[in-house]
This record gives sequence, C-alpha cells and structure tokens, in this order.
Amino acid sequence: MDLGLGLPISDPARLLDWAVRAQAAGFDSLALLDRLTFDNPEPLVALATLAGATTSIRLQTEVLLGPLRATALLAKQVATVDRMSGGRFVLGVGIGGRADDHAAAGTPMHHRGRTLDDQLVALRAIWAGQPHRGAPIGSRPATPGGPPILVGGFAPAALRRAARHGDGFVCAAPLAWAGPLVRAVGEQWAAAGRDGRPRLVCQVNVAVGGPATLTRVRRAIADYYAFTGRPGWGEPLHDPAEIVDTVAAYAAFGADELVLYCYADDPAQVDTLAALVR
Repeated sequence: MDLGLGLPISDPARLLDWAVRAQAAGFDSLALLDRLTFDNPEPLVALATLAGATTSIRLQTEVLLGPLRATALLAKQVATVDRMSGGRFVLGVGIGGRADDHAAAGTPMHHRGRTLDDQLVALRAIWAGQPHRGAPIGSRPATPGGPPILVGGFAPAALRRAARHGDGFVCAAPLAWAGPLVRAVGEQWAAAGRDGRPRLVCQVNVAVGGPATLTRVRRAIADYYAFTGRPGWGEPLHDPAEIVDTVAAYAAFGADELVLYCYADDPAQVDTLAALVR
C-alpha cells in the first residue's frame, strides 16, 4: 500500500519544506484539498510549485472541485502541471458540498453533478487532442491520454461517476463506513464493463508531536469542518500506536493508497510520521 501526505493549508510558504522532506522520507504522494472561499492555497498552483522542488513523488488533488472551473482552462492547467512534473500528477475531483464556494464561483449547486460528468468526458477528449468547441486546447499532458483521474464522493451518483469516468475512487469515509461505498463502486465498475478494478485511495487525519501541535491541528480541523455543525468531526489520530494500527487496517482492507492528512504546519511531522509508518 502506498502512503501519501495530505498537506496542511495554513501556511503555503512552508509547503516546499514539506514536499522536500516527504520525498526524502519515502512517501509516495503529496495531496492538497480544494476550497474557494476558505483560506487555503489553490491546489493546482501550489502543486505546480512543488513539482519544481521534487523529482519523484506524486502530486495529487483530493479533491479538486471541478464545477468551479471552466472546462477548457482546467484541461490546460492540468496538462501543464502533468508536463512540468514529468507525468507525476493525479487529478482527484469532486463536486464540492459547500454552497459558499459555488456562490462565489457563480456555479449552480443543483447542476454540479451533471457539470462534472460533462467535464470528465471533455477532459479526456481534450487531452487526446480533440478540439473543444471547435478549437484545439494545448498543451498535451505528459501522460498519454491524460493523468489518472480519481473521483471522490459519498452519494450514489458520485460512486457511479467514479466507476464510469474515473481510474479510481477517493474514499474519505472512516474505515468503519468505507466497505459499502467501495463495494458499490466495484459493482458499478463491473456493470460498466470495465476491466480490472478501480484504484482505492483512502484518507485519515493525523497529528504527531507535542500538545501544542495537537492543539493547532484540532483548531484547524474544527475551522475547516465548521460547516458540518458537528463538533469533533474529523478528529485526528494522534496516538502513535493507533496510527500504526490504522495504517495496517487500511492495508488489510485493500486500499491501494492511504493519505495521512496533516493540518498543523510544522514540517517536523513528516519525519515523525515516516519513522512510524514507512
């Protein structure tokens, strides 16, 4: 099972240090979440910067909110990051569940699923060199046919989208809830006549370090998930033994990749986590 790091979002200037340390420590990927109205770095811009600071670690969005972006421009941006990273980019996408993001972008909430379905078809066509609305869109990605696409979500429509249009599924649900979601994606995948199986990328929030680090992590997670109205939502794993056991449990579950999301910006966490799980 691959292990990735979900990057903290509070101080973009520190992410270069995170990226260099993560690659040196042997992590397989770096991931960034996406919001529009929240105080976080724009993921494509940030990952393009991190591509220049690294040489081998994968760079992926988990997940980028496709409907907030114009399709042709998104295709060009993704192809550019893929080219500049030497084919190390993975596009994780979803529809986004926060009304304020869509209001700011001027995209209707009730059309977002249909919009993303159309985008995923169009992105593949653009990356294959087909004109979009009568015009070619360059540049072409380094990865033939475009970078891998992971689709995230919880609703039945999102699970169908992952099976029909994606190369894999981002499962952000806790392990206790993940089984039915993963089975549904697999069933839809088979029903669509696709070979093999979807790549399964799971996520878990973690915090390692002293009490000050844990306090910062909890504060950042509470701020990010405040829209849910659920205190304690996203509580991070912080006991080292529990983190080790959880990584083993995801491997036994069959995850192809587990991304450990860090919300405190101290890059010393990279080496501490690596000592635990690598």
